[in-house]
Amino acid sequence: MDYSERLENVAVLGAAGKMGSGIVLLVAMEMADTALRSPSRRFVLHAVDVSHAVLSGLVKYLREQVQKAAEKKIVALRKVYADRADLIDNSDIVRQYVTDVLDIVRPTTMLEAAAEANIIFEAAPENLDLKLKLFAKTASDNPRQPWVFTNTSSIPIEEIAGKARLDGRVMGFHFYNPPAVQKLVELIRGRSTSDEVATFATTLCKSLRKVVVPSADVAGFIGNGHFMRDLLHGVAEVERLAATMPFVEAVYSVNRVSQDFLVRPMGIFQLADYVGIDVCQLIMAVMNPRLPGANLHSALVDRFMALGVGGGQNHDGSQKDGFLQYAKGKIVGVYDPNAKKYVPLSDFQAACDARLGPLPEPAVAWKDVVRDKAKDARLSQFFGALKSVKTSGAELALAYGARSREIGLKLVSDGVARNADDVNQVLLTGFFHAYGPINAYFG
Repeated sequence: MDYSERLENVAVLGAAGKMGSGIVLLVAMEMADTALRSPSRRFVLHAVDVSHAVLSGLVKYLREQVQKAAEKKIVALRKVYADRADLIDNSDIVRQYVTDVLDIVRPTTMLEAAAEANIIFEAAPENLDLKLKLFAKTASDNPRQPWVFTNTSSIPIEEIAGKARLDGRVMGFHFYNPPAVQKLVELIRGRSTSDEVATFATTLCKSLRKVVVPSADVAGFIGNGHFMRDLLHGVAEVERLAATMPFVEAVYSVNRVSQDFLVRPMGIFQLADYVGIDVCQLIMAVMNPRLPGANLHSALVDRFMALGVGGGQNHDGSQKDGFLQYAKGKIVGVYDPNAKKYVPLSDFQAACDARLGPLPEPAVAWKDVVRDKAKDARLSQFFGALKSVKTSGAELALAYGARSREIGLKLVSDGVARNADDVNQVLLTGFFHAYGPINAYFG
């Protein structure tokens, strides 16, 4: 099959979830665009999930997002629909494109529908047993021999290939969250992944205008290989600081240092809340037994989950409370697992900030520097000044930056990443950092 023929019949498992819905949106639009160039072909995307209620929400999401996308590319669509005399106004063209995309999508709760596909995208939770059950009903012994692109962010691809009996038909296709916005895709080949599957995946990423970083087939890959270790460093710092100050003050201090002093978009505990403490626990549970000696486990994460504090997002995209408490998107408190309640920032923030000390001047904020063409010079000046400041905040930040760099270098030396540029690209593009972890600032 050529590219267009392979794309004629696609299925997405977990289609109504946050990751799955973004994958459906991107792939359905690519299928519609391909159909407009090849009108003789018929394209179908089976959007599979557990209930009609969640699938109804998916359709609403698709309609809204496709309309926005159509409005942005109206000039190109005018050319595509140039032979349609009935499509005169931009609004007519937008409505037609929305119709064309939605006509491709077939929402269904019947898993068997996916067995008809040439390509199956899997976006189920990070649970190997669940993924294997899905593949057993759709791909493992399917005479159609569908290719499987799994959105796993941590489970080794070759392990999936062997246990699901997928031979060379499976590849890691790790979109970052949310897929419609995030530019990064980590592509992970298993040892048996065929060249044909890998070539198609690369071509599709190019069509979707994604930034591709290949990762070796090692549990956690590059993104979570760095993030989980970075989080564990933050947890270790909290545990160390909590010996001399209240727990909530230790969490606040490390979170603020890892954001403001390291010039990141979020502090480490805010990021863990955004991803979901439950998801972090699952990822570490995948990585730890597959990487002997790495000690990728957190008793603190387990404790929070046992207390029912899991973070993540609500259906409307708002942040759920986790390590931190949120109100209208802003941090307003920190959870105390001993008291089993959130302590307002107003009770201790000023004292913590005084203890950390001021940022060196001129201060650099992530939102101001992330797209600044002169950011390297500004960051060099800032971190150079940080090294000369003898404060608690500077000490924590320099240790954190050095550990982050060490983690990145180890991913390269272990062969998980090809080079430092790939590690930096993942953190720059997938995590929106202003600079990569492998740098001269903390060397």
